[in-house]
Amino acid sequence: MSAALFPRGVPLAKRLFDLLLTLPGLILISPLMLLTAALVAVSLGRPVIFRQQRPGKDGRIFTLYKFRSMRDAFDSQGQPLPDGQRLTALGRFLRKSSLDELPELVNVLRGEMSLVGPRPLLVQYLDRYTPEQARRHAVLPGITGWAQVNGRNALSWEDKFRLDVWYVDHWSLWLDIKILAITLWKVVRREGISQPGQETASEFLG
Repeated sequence: MSAALFPRGVPLAKRLFDLLLTLPGLILISPLMLLTAALVAVSLGRPVIFRQQRPGKDGRIFTLYKFRSMRDAFDSQGQPLPDGQRLTALGRFLRKSSLDELPELVNVLRGEMSLVGPRPLLVQYLDRYTPEQARRHAVLPGITGWAQVNGRNALSWEDKFRLDVWYVDHWSLWLDIKILAITLWKVVRREGISQPGQETASEFLG
């Protein structure tokens, strides 16, 4: 067993559950992923995959994979325009349908993420958490999580972190199954994609 395949400190039942769903899932949705990749390539060009460093379990840094949803656009000073101005029509669709998250299944296979857990946020947030909020890193980050099915980006940062820590303290395989089932329903209804009046989530300032 490699450390990547069975990460240290991750319950075996949770890891096996992730693998049993992710391996056949990737095979089943591979045509959809290829189609999405082709649409991104035509609409935005290369790279098709967005890569970014994110903190995982115990704050260890890994490379997160997502389908690209923003164009390269800069102001007169050479600084990137706000996310809302760089988000394309295709990008909005990918986010609303959560198709942009599909490459994260590779992160799940690599043992860097789980199907369910607190969302992996930005590296610069690590120094901004309170000790209680930082407990969200006691488990693998997830593609979906307890905060996502209870409001997602419509929640305040404080409420998100409170729900993340609640998940850490109450994890069970049944809870993961429940969260995945609710996630499917939320995706269909396209609820909580962004904060009111914003295209994307606001920055967490601590």
